[in-house]
Amino acid sequence: MEEILGGRRHTRETLAEAAVRYAEDRHWDVVPGTSVVETDKGRRCSCGLPACRVPGAHPLHRDWAAQAAGSPATIRRWWSQHPDAAILLPTGRAFDVIDVAEPAGCLALARLERLGLPLGPVIATPDRRLQFFVMPGARDKMPELLRRTGWGSPAIDMVCRGDGDFVVAPPSAMGASGGATWARHPTTANRWLPEARELINPIAYACTQAIPRARDRRTTVPAR
Repeated sequence: MEEILGGRRHTRETLAEAAVRYAEDRHWDVVPGTSVVETDKGRRCSCGLPACRVPGAHPLHRDWAAQAAGSPATIRRWWSQHPDAAILLPTGRAFDVIDVAEPAGCLALARLERLGLPLGPVIATPDRRLQFFVMPGARDKMPELLRRTGWGSPAIDMVCRGDGDFVVAPPSAMGASGGATWARHPTTANRWLPEARELINPIAYACTQAIPRARDRRTTVPAR
């Protein structure tokens, strides 16, 4: 699978190569996560907990936030020790992330592109979420931004990830259903991230539109 990062095309990067590239090309801090392992009982998390709720999608170490680094030498050492470790990108540093359900995220992407609004990288997760990268500090501003735009309803399925949180970066595996992928790749064109206020209205609007659509799909009786 071909991806674009830092304006260069590359194919089938290893996790270690991708982690180093995020640090070198985007100046993002990186930290290793757990991995998904194959067992006789199916795909499980390397943490060893049979009931792990986020297999392959949580930090390898408790003090992950303090350990996260952008040093290529450090990153190479981590992945030489844990070559299948997921790539975790701490939020609240170089970026925050607006996390919404996939149907709303797809609607928002189409609307943002139609309006010609700025757009940063976007991650698609296997549990059907889209994660929009924005300038850091968005989480603290989000309640006021939603209030000002009139989208302050608690029914909106929107999470803003900031300081103390993280996202799982491609090409990391996650659970039994696949791995993280880029819905919008990091490129030189989106190196400068948008402010949350530039995206919040279209994304919140898409969230409100996705709610009735999802409800309609649940209540529609298939034709016989």
